[in-house]
Amino acid sequence: MRSHSIESLFAELDDIPLDPHYALKEDFSADPSPSKVILGSGIYRDKNGKPWILPAVKEAEEIVKSSEDSGRYDYLPIPGYAPFYTAARDLLFGSLSSPEDNFVSVQTISGTGANSLGAHFLSEALKPSAVWLSNPSWVNHANIWKSVGVPVRSYPYWDPERKALDFEDMIQIISQEATPGDVIVLHGCAHNPTGLDPTKDQWRTIANLCESRGLFPFFDCAYQGFASGNLDEDAWALRHFTSRGSMELAVAQSFSKNMGLYGERVGALHFLTASPDAARKVKGHLLRLQRGLISQPPKRGAKIATTILKDNALFPKWLADLREMSSRIKCMRQALYDELISLGTPGNWDHILTQIGMFSYTGLSPEQVECMRTDGHVYILSSGRISVAGLNNANVKHVAQAIDKACRKEMI
Repeated sequence: MRSHSIESLFAELDDIPLDPHYALKEDFSADPSPSKVILGSGIYRDKNGKPWILPAVKEAEEIVKSSEDSGRYDYLPIPGYAPFYTAARDLLFGSLSSPEDNFVSVQTISGTGANSLGAHFLSEALKPSAVWLSNPSWVNHANIWKSVGVPVRSYPYWDPERKALDFEDMIQIISQEATPGDVIVLHGCAHNPTGLDPTKDQWRTIANLCESRGLFPFFDCAYQGFASGNLDEDAWALRHFTSRGSMELAVAQSFSKNMGLYGERVGALHFLTASPDAARKVKGHLLRLQRGLISQPPKRGAKIATTILKDNALFPKWLADLREMSSRIKCMRQALYDELISLGTPGNWDHILTQIGMFSYTGLSPEQVECMRTDGHVYILSSGRISVAGLNNANVKHVAQAIDKACRKEMI
């Protein structure tokens, strides 16, 4: 048979590198060292370095399983499982400061799906001149907004010299350059990747700025209850915005972290609008987009989450699980700090303790990160971000020694 070749229609495409989180996992897996450590992905691990199944989740799984019938394989409606997204909304917003008919909620494929569906809708409905992301931000934020054709701009957030929030420059840039109708993405708590959150006074200033500049706030809330161990404290910023009654806004919500439901992909998207009529129109467009993107969300994870949120016995057990996770992370922050101080590691490491949540932006340079990988077999992102949840009593000394060696080597 005579063979022939054709020129691919995709030959001129750019080569796209593997997502840095997954590339890090591949490099880690290929390393044969018995002392290797990975502090990349945002997955909570127990003191033995294993993924932790929350006791409340285990109980909820059994309750869901015992009540299942053949309908477990039926489709959900397009907006998802109503008991779930209603309970999820109430968890975020608390006592609703606006009429219930002004809210729109739909179930999504975790927080990523919520961000994506929100970006698709806002790009069509508002046609913003730009979306404003913190510098740095979660790597997927820019990817999502670029995919819907909205120009991505950044506002200052991390000050590498002070290893602190660059609040003054943040406010200045947004005040001078953001235009009415632009979308601004805000991390509700436990900022990813820096672990730095504004104070309540700073949040009030940000809310004033969004109001005066006519910006549309889009909160990403992936760590409610996981950051401080207190659901209400972690929702304070969002609730402050809603209590003002002067702005419409959107919220992407995830239960991957605070329930450990990573693989179940449980999330929700919420809109607070100015009127029931606006809410009705927003809902129609969201369902149109949801139908085109995924048709319907999955069922099992949403039922597990709903069982926890609505069961009077399970809910307090889940709160205890949250306190245990946040407490262990705080202990690991302290342990890493103490080891670095004990070693006399060059630099100031106070920021490890002042940051909050799963991640710490260490301030390490790409060269120092590479040294940690080569000499210490410790794998972290080139940005210097570490997942504190990956630390435990067995590896924290080794990680501190790798950081110490990298810092000293750069000084030679």
